[in-house]
Parts: sequence; C-alpha cells; structure tokens
Amino acid sequence: MNVLIVYAHPEPRSLNGSLKSFTVDRLTRRGHDVRVSDLYAMRWKPAVDADDFPAHDRDRPLDLEADSKQAYTTGTQPPDVAAQQADLRWADAVIFQFPLWWYSMPAILKGWVERVYAYGFAYGVGEHSDRHWGDRYGEGVFEGKRALLIVTTGGWESHYSERGINGPIEDLLFPITHGILHYPGFDVLPPFVVYRAKKMDDERFARIRQELGRRLDDLWTDEPIAYRKQNGGDYDIPALTLKPGLEEAGVSDGDPAGPRADGDDRGTRAARAARASGFRLHVRR
Repeated sequence: MNVLIVYAHPEPRSLNGSLKSFTVDRLTRRGHDVRVSDLYAMRWKPAVDADDFPAHDRDRPLDLEADSKQAYTTGTQPPDVAAQQADLRWADAVIFQFPLWWYSMPAILKGWVERVYAYGFAYGVGEHSDRHWGDRYGEGVFEGKRALLIVTTGGWESHYSERGINGPIEDLLFPITHGILHYPGFDVLPPFVVYRAKKMDDERFARIRQELGRRLDDLWTDEPIAYRKQNGGDYDIPALTLKPGLEEAGVSDGDPAGPRADGDDRGTRAARAARASGFRLHVRR
C-alpha cells in the first residue's frame, strides 16, 4: 500500500520527529511504500494568495474559489501544490502528524490544506441538485482512502476528557477529522494522541511506540469513525439538516451518550456534539 505522511513540526530531534521516523520505519518494514511531506523542511509556503494563481487577471479582485478552479483545471497551479495533489492521488492512506497548538494544527499545515485542496480537486465536485449536494462528506476524490491523525499534546489526558478543562479531544479534532478529512471522502480512523509530550522517559516512549506500531499495523483493518454520508439518505437536501428522528441514531445502552451512573442523563459533550453534527457515534470497545 502507498502511504503519504504530511508532517508538521519544526524540530527534527523532537518527540514528533522520533515518532515520524518510527512510523516511516514501521510501515516500510511491513512492505508499504512511504512518502513524507515534511512541511518545515520543505519551507512550505503557508499562505494562499494571488501568487498561487499566475493566470489571475490583476485588474480584477482576487476570487479564491474561481481562481483556484481556473488554476486547477488549466494546469497553472504552482509546482509545489500540483506535486502534493499528485501524492494524495497516489496514496492509499494519509497520515497527518502534528503537535496540537492553540487547539488546532500548526499554521503551516492549515496552509497546506488551503493551498492543496483546490476547487475541483478536493471540493466543488459532483452534481448539485435537490437529490445530491456535491460529492462530499464521505464522497469525493479521496473516497476509499484512509486517514489517520497522529497528534501530540502538552496537557494530560484528563485535561481532554469529558469533564476536562480543554474539552474532549474528539471535539477539538472534529473540524479536522470531519471537515478536512471526511468532507473530501476519507475514511477517518480514530486519532492516535500522545498526551504530556514534555514528560517523556524511555519506558513511556517504548510503550507509546508499541501502541503506535499496533495502530500502524491495523491501518487498513481498524474501523473508521462512523460519520454519516451526506448523500446517504439521512439529511434533507438542500437544507442539509439531519432528518427528524435520527438525532439519537447510533447511541445505545452502555455508550457514553447514555444515562450516567450518577444520575446525570445529559451524556458526554462528545456525544452531544456527535448528535448535533449528525454523525453516528462510534465507540471503540
């Protein structure tokens, strides 16, 4: 299988650097072909601007959507953008690895998404009608490909729990897993998160590598997050709202969204966010 790693950390000797090297070695030893887009080493240009659209008429205002479409369809995109798009087409699975900075991905990685996800490539594709609202959210150019986040955080795991001060990690990563990944069609696997990244000793690092190794070995067999497909019949089109009676779908006795043992029947914030966002809650047991 072909695996693309999109990696965003400025220090090769960091924990992230070590985990990236481990990931490349593990996948290669298992017979997979691996490519790495090391964004800092590449000195990736993060800001999308008029320079990305050389055919743009400078006498008119820049229209990012229209100019992106024109550049993509006419083959006038910058070479670095076109090369990354080719790698995405090549890949059977994509791993995005980054530290969680200010509750999101580093700016350089967000800029990679904004420049590489061109109109006509990652969005703006498919029929738009009263039956089908574009090929997105489970459909699109990346349909059939898998995606995994490898994320490090400075905080404790409890800080990102149901009652943690930062909110559940699934909620924080939802704009990435559901938006950036599921939107253009990826099957999104539950993220691999390393907490307390600054508090690492050899014993814990060995344990983390062992756990990550298992996740990498199961990259093609692990169950993806059970997000709903937009055009699968669960949403009213074109309103794109979940049909009545489906809000609780996927929540069953024993799931985190069920009544709490202490009498609090509100469920977890993650489960409430899941229902509000219209995806089937996936519980790993």
